Amino acid sequence: MALYTITTKQEFEEKVLKSPKVVLVDFWAEWCPPCRAMAPHLHEIANELDDIVDIVKVDIEDTQENAELAGRYEVRSIPNMPVFHGGKEVERIIGMVPKVHLADMLKQLAKGA
Repeated sequence: MALYTITTKQEFEEKVLKSPKVVLVDFWAEWCPPCRAMAPHLHEIANELDDIVDIVKVDIEDTQENAELAGRYEVRSIPNMPVFHGGKEVERIIGMVPKVHLADMLKQLAKGA
């Protein structure tokens, strides 16, 4: 399963910006009910699309570096899920979305990659 929880900018660079796969970054916080509701869907997608997509979770309150990453990527509300490919943001989802919609979008992005 390609689901990573990161706590440093270096991990972000390795797992997101340098990844050959499509990477969904989940900026979230423990106190956020929609974030907690999305978590099982993200785990399922990480299992189902393991060959083509990575999921990276960034708790915006876990470390100072995570808070700085959230600022760098202009995260103003959560859940906030930018999607990267080739080190660049190619899509962004804000708020809760149905699992099937999210999975379909990631499959399409991976096909075009």
